[in-house]
Amino acid sequence: MARAIWSGAISFGLVSVPVRMYSATESKELKFHFLDRRDMAPIGYDKVNKETGKSVDADDIVRGFEVSKGRYVELTDEDIDRLDVELTHAIDICDFVSIDEIDPVYFRKAYYLLPQEGAEKPYRLLVKALGQTGRVAIAKVVIRNKQHLAAIRPVNDALVLETMYYADEVRQPEDVPTPQVRAAEVEMAATLIENLAGKWEPGKYHDRYRSELLGLLQKKAKGQKLPEPSGEEEGEVVDLMEALRRSVAATKKRSAASRGRKTSGAKKQTASRKKATSRKAS
Repeated sequence: MARAIWSGAISFGLVSVPVRMYSATESKELKFHFLDRRDMAPIGYDKVNKETGKSVDADDIVRGFEVSKGRYVELTDEDIDRLDVELTHAIDICDFVSIDEIDPVYFRKAYYLLPQEGAEKPYRLLVKALGQTGRVAIAKVVIRNKQHLAAIRPVNDALVLETMYYADEVRQPEDVPTPQVRAAEVEMAATLIENLAGKWEPGKYHDRYRSELLGLLQKKAKGQKLPEPSGEEEGEVVDLMEALRRSVAATKKRSAASRGRKTSGAKKQTASRKKATSRKAS
């Protein structure tokens, strides 16, 4: 596990559970560098004083807040320590709600909360209680000088804290088109969705774009021939109902073939077990 990025305690009622916070996700984006096209040398990012134009050493760079136009005040770690300890080192639970009531648009980033030494039992108690009630804790926590709204929920045997957007941070769409659709079209679309339904298996989804882009860059680095650029595809106007009918028919065939393979596999396994049982009996 990586280094903890935050430590404090979960508090609700009179219960306090000391925990440490760890990032639960990581970005797999390809990182690019700025280069000089003349010799392909990397371009550095110089930290310079905007008034003098001179470079500034890392040790001389501090955090500051612009209190008025052109007037700044420094913010130090000591200043952070002057704030209410409960505000900066506590995950204060406000409510317990059903996760089904929360639209996914509110979620930002996930972190693991793991117990500090000696807090294993109350931590385990909170995990079990949340799992049994089917609820998540809505809390507030200060991380990196920002107070976040957050949801705490059990995942397997651990607690996960997901930071959330506040209501005024979630934009509402404007002028959403609402064309009329027929009941038959809705029914056909619902059938297609059900035919394509399956279990959530996150491991089967992969970032194909990142893989292809990385492969292309590796070929380019080796001087290999690259594929021709693909042209833009024009959007085709289709008969919606006909497209739905074809899609439903195709998914029915795929579903039937899948069931056939499963049945065939099950029959083979049964025959195999029978043969094994027969050999043991003889």
